[in-house]
Amino acid sequence: MTVESTAARTPRRSAGSKAGTTGTKRTTRTTKKVAGAGKSAEPALVQLLTPEGKRVKNAEFDQYVAGVTADDLRGLYRDMVLTRRFDAEATSLQRQGELGLWASLLGQEAAQIGSGRALRDDDYVFPTYREHGVAWCRGVDPTNLLGMFRGVNNGGWDPNGNNFHLYTIVIGSQALHATGYAMGVTKDGADSAVIAYFGDGASSQGDVAEAFTFSAVYNAPVVFFCQNNQWAISEPTEKQSRVPLYQRAQGFGFPGVRVDGNDVLANLAVTKWALERARAGEGPTLVEAFTYRMGAHTTSDDPTRYRGDEERLAWEAKDPILRLRRYLESSNHADEGFFAELETESEALGKRVREAVRAMPDPDHFAIFENVYADGHALVDEERAQFAAYQASFADADGGK
Repeated sequence: MTVESTAARTPRRSAGSKAGTTGTKRTTRTTKKVAGAGKSAEPALVQLLTPEGKRVKNAEFDQYVAGVTADDLRGLYRDMVLTRRFDAEATSLQRQGELGLWASLLGQEAAQIGSGRALRDDDYVFPTYREHGVAWCRGVDPTNLLGMFRGVNNGGWDPNGNNFHLYTIVIGSQALHATGYAMGVTKDGADSAVIAYFGDGASSQGDVAEAFTFSAVYNAPVVFFCQNNQWAISEPTEKQSRVPLYQRAQGFGFPGVRVDGNDVLANLAVTKWALERARAGEGPTLVEAFTYRMGAHTTSDDPTRYRGDEERLAWEAKDPILRLRRYLESSNHADEGFFAELETESEALGKRVREAVRAMPDPDHFAIFENVYADGHALVDEERAQFAAYQASFADADGGK
């Protein structure tokens, strides 16, 4: 299996140059198969750390992690552990009735932390609704993510304060937003890049295909980062595509690459490479982070109805956090004191998140009727009155309390 890349480096077009005239050359390369894959039919992918925590060489991508120090590795591990702890606490809070819904990232920490740490401060991120790890990398307070899921706000943070857009619930639409923003970056003459996150299910949406078209034609500096967790709710990837998702980029005229989504180093390296292409004026890239959703799609989903324990257990053995821990231990980059301190920090984060959520006000039940129509509407007024009567019935049942 091969992936397509653009080898040449060309300057970014000026705002006044003709679209689609970049003369980049494309070369074909073959990536190494995942260690231990044997006769698996899985396509080759970029991997720098095996599931056993062994460092493997990659002639093309090693240069992008050459400057990573032992402190950096511990930092990546800390990012993943704290993100998972926050995610677990949010899931528990939803089960306790404190949140209306939660979309867990369990199993996808390496893809999000690796790509998130590849970004510069001036890059702009367009997430979907599961990028809690990327939000962590952008400095968004975890408690702000929960306000929307509790129904007390529409996001809770200033997108321009961290160059991290509000969560997008409409599947795939953020790919168009990212493309438009990236086209504006080019017209402004800036050298920053844009990244759009979405899942394997969203890759089948028309908005994503349209974003691919516009980004290619206008050579937009955007990276499309697809976290292929293999299940679009209950729909497996093979029901959506006859080819690996990264190969879809070829039809639009830009490179795609598949990376081991559970390998934080590989995600860091590949995303840096894609961002450098964007900044150098070489246009978009599709990165497919091949990973696994170890939990449910959301807390309203029951994955046991459509997938077996054997599949889940096989992927738990490839846990991204355990993988990096094994490498840290075998390389003597971290000792038990480090892991113990991180465990204490992790529990403190969980407590802070829990207390912050329980201190949030109850949502305004009638806010859903506001701003539906600019000048009001008789049907909305009727529905509001019916809802008010419904709410009042609970007070009557409690004797007016």
